[in-house]
Amino acid sequence: MNGMRKRIRMEQLRKKVKSGFTLIELLLVLVILAALAAIVVPKFTRRSEQARITAAHTDISNLEVALDAFEIDTGRYPTTSEGLGALVQQPGNVVDWRGPYIKRGVPRDPWGNAYIYKQPGQYNQYGYDIYSYGPNGQQGGGDDIDNWSEQ
Repeated sequence: MNGMRKRIRMEQLRKKVKSGFTLIELLLVLVILAALAAIVVPKFTRRSEQARITAAHTDISNLEVALDAFEIDTGRYPTTSEGLGALVQQPGNVVDWRGPYIKRGVPRDPWGNAYIYKQPGQYNQYGYDIYSYGPNGQQGGGDDIDNWSEQ
C-alpha cells in the first residue's frame, strides 16, 4: 500500500512539473508582446506629436488675439525688440497700455522653445510674424508652425 501511494505521489509531482511553462514558451510570449508593442507604440507617439502641433497652433492663435488687443489699445503692435513680453509687462514708451494681455505669461511652444515674434513681419509685412520651429527645433524642415501659412 505504501509503494502505491509513493507511485501516485510521484505521478502527481510529474504532472505538476509538466504543467509549468518552458523557457521556450516564455520566450515566444515575449516575442509576441514585443511585436505587438512595435506596432502599437508608434501610433500613440504620432498621436501625441499631433497633439503638440495642435497646441502650438492654439498658442499662436491666442497670441494673435492678445497682440490685436495690444494694437487696439496702443495704436501699434509691439516691436521685435519689445517682443511678446510687451503683452505681459508695459514697455516704457507705450501709452494707453491696458494689459497684461496674457494672464499666465508668454507661453513656450510645446517642445519647450520660445515662440519667435517679428514686427514688421517678413511674411505679414503690415502686421507681425509668430512662429515655432516645431518638433525638430530648427528653422525649416517642413515642420515649422506659423501664423502666415494655411493650416
